[in-house]
Amino acid sequence: MFNLFNKGYGGCCNTVNQGCMEREIVEPTINKCIEKEYYHEVPHVCPIHTHVINKHIYKHTYTPQYSCSEENQVYNEDCGSCCNFQ
Repeated sequence: MFNLFNKGYGGCCNTVNQGCMEREIVEPTINKCIEKEYYHEVPHVCPIHTHVINKHIYKHTYTPQYSCSEENQVYNEDCGSCCNFQ
């Protein structure tokens, strides 16, 4: 029978049936790769400037404003003087 315990594989007994405690065999390490993604929020400030131009537009309208003036002229009709009635 082939005995692995005497060949340096961690056994302490000559046979399996001797009832002694056997050391556990450490197998080669299996490496697992786990990829994780971490999302980070990076705030950015985007300045926006609004320039307001106020246009004041004047529409010129013309309304006639009538005026009136009055002048009094005096004309004397002179038929003569009292001395003309003689």
